[in-house]
Amino acid sequence: MNIAAKTNVLNLSEEEFVYPGNRACSGCGLSILYRIGLKALGRDCIFVVPPSCLTVMQGLYPIAASQMPILNGTFASTAAIATGVRAAMKRLGKKTQVVAWAGDGGTADIGIQALSGALERNEDIIYICYDNEAYMNTGVQRSGTTPQGGLTTTTPYTGKKEQGKNMPDIVAAHNPAYIATCSASYPLDFHDKLIKAKEISGLKYIHIQTPCPPGWGCEEQMTVKIGKAAIDCGLFDLFEIENGKKQLSEPSKKLLKKEKLDSVRHYLSMQTRFKALSEEQIVVMQERIDKKWDGYRQEFGAG
Repeated sequence: MNIAAKTNVLNLSEEEFVYPGNRACSGCGLSILYRIGLKALGRDCIFVVPPSCLTVMQGLYPIAASQMPILNGTFASTAAIATGVRAAMKRLGKKTQVVAWAGDGGTADIGIQALSGALERNEDIIYICYDNEAYMNTGVQRSGTTPQGGLTTTTPYTGKKEQGKNMPDIVAAHNPAYIATCSASYPLDFHDKLIKAKEISGLKYIHIQTPCPPGWGCEEQMTVKIGKAAIDCGLFDLFEIENGKKQLSEPSKKLLKKEKLDSVRHYLSMQTRFKALSEEQIVVMQERIDKKWDGYRQEFGAG
């Protein structure tokens, strides 16, 4: 995207697509994304949403926060339902954008088979995964994307033993039309990547790290700071993959010029969910990040 065309607070649409007030928790990263994302998608849009925090936030009958048509489906079938809706719109001769918007549980775990099928068929939909790294809506149970060592109600003492799934890499193995990673701390980056995705045919996958204060164990006002800390220490990367070519987005690209990244320890210390991590685990995590960025510097140079 041309830098001159990037959205900022001055040229962001003032039209709102979400009514004031909803059932999101205070400090919810998803609520930031939803409000800004809808500005990019516009009104000619249909959402498919599985059971999730978004189901609650958008409104439980007879109250609705969203001004868009939304089809609530089952955990396992989000991408399959979106495929059917897209086929119906095509049959009607409509170009209405179909957007599947699911959490990490409905994407990386329960819904992964339907997503894999839609990716293999290259369905013309946008699939958004907001990744708050656990099943937050049902009580903070561990999910496939929960980070290693993260405390949840189902890993309550020493944290999750396994490493989290890398969904962008799993999706990339399907060779979709477009992949992007985003952060709730950079909503305008998400906005512009959605604008871009709308113009691309085929399946577009957007994965967003979405801090969750009650699930991550942080103060409500820390949502944006924690998301930025994840990027500044190189733990979570912002990038796009189009036609198989990967490009870092600006918040991550600027890290290429730094001789040493911020310590992951600072990011971890901002959340109680990582209080069970041992010193050895933190060192291993830092080594893993450093190795990844050594590879990025070889691949992309110094930015």
